[in-house]
Amino acid sequence: MAPEPALDESPAAPSAAAPPAPAPSKPTAEPAAPVPTTVAANAAPVPPAKESASAKAQPAPTAKEKPAAPKPEPRRYGSRTLAGWIRRVALIAVGAVVAAGILILAARGVTTLPGVPEFLRRYPGAYELPDSAQAGFPWWAQWQHFLNFFLMVLIIRSGYQVRTQQKPTAYWTPARGGKKISITLWLHQSLDILWLANGLIFAVLLFASGHWLRIVPTSWEVFPNAASALLQYLTLDWPVEDGWVNYNSLQQLMYFVVVFIAAPLAVVTGVRMSELWPKNATTLNRVYPVEVARALHFPTMLFFVLFILVHVFLVFATGALRNLNHMFAGSDEVNWVGFWLFAAGLAVTAGAWFAARPLVLAPLARLSGKVSSR
Repeated sequence: MAPEPALDESPAAPSAAAPPAPAPSKPTAEPAAPVPTTVAANAAPVPPAKESASAKAQPAPTAKEKPAAPKPEPRRYGSRTLAGWIRRVALIAVGAVVAAGILILAARGVTTLPGVPEFLRRYPGAYELPDSAQAGFPWWAQWQHFLNFFLMVLIIRSGYQVRTQQKPTAYWTPARGGKKISITLWLHQSLDILWLANGLIFAVLLFASGHWLRIVPTSWEVFPNAASALLQYLTLDWPVEDGWVNYNSLQQLMYFVVVFIAAPLAVVTGVRMSELWPKNATTLNRVYPVEVARALHFPTMLFFVLFILVHVFLVFATGALRNLNHMFAGSDEVNWVGFWLFAAGLAVTAGAWFAARPLVLAPLARLSGKVSSR
């Protein structure tokens, strides 16, 4: 039996048939961004070396980036933006100029028609007042003129706010109980009461002094003279102004309408829509429904706005210093006294306009009720 060969404890040499072990390769850095490898079939692949600089400069989007904020919408003032209002006002101004030009040309054409020159000579625009009519303006008429202007401006402003306001900033509740209303409506109704009281005082003094002859027609000649004055205004060949002694017939009719028609109409329609109106008067409510009052109240306000604009325009266009002295200084002289009194009244009105806000109104409203934010 042959002896077993001794075991060789040294490491065995590698076999020639075994493949050599691969050398460990150096780790390569990961690319900053994956490079797309899919290209169109008919397009040649772009070598990585020729990648555009702009593509390299743009970083890859990350998950932390927020989407761009949406562009804020322009601020709206009522139903339009500021640019929209400017366009609308410009369009109205251009339309007004064109319409005025057409009216002037048409009126001048009317004056050339047969019989019209004779009509203008027969009715110059005013008729003679009764001998008892007094010239000039008494002191109370001057104060009434300012108070009417002051109150009407604030009434128109607050009335428009009541009509267009969506969410009131404050509310007022009567101290004796009643319906809660917005503080803007409280201001509007409070001004209405002051304006009504001022109007009643004016009416009493008007008839007590005989000054009513200045604004109440006393002859049927007022109508042809008013037509003549209107035609003269339209042709820009205006009638002679002598408001210290006598208004022209068109002015007289307009003042009569303002004092004895428009003002009472504003009162009765406003009362019908207010809390002063009895809610349980079935027959009265059926005879005078609130819808009728709403349909008349706003157009009445527009009439007052138009009257004020035309009135102020004619005051300045037909002799500003003399007319302002008539209304505010009680004088027929031509100096600056009436102008400065008018400027002071205008400043007071402008101050009240900007002060008529809840922060200022709340302490006054608390004198007669409770003010709350909701």
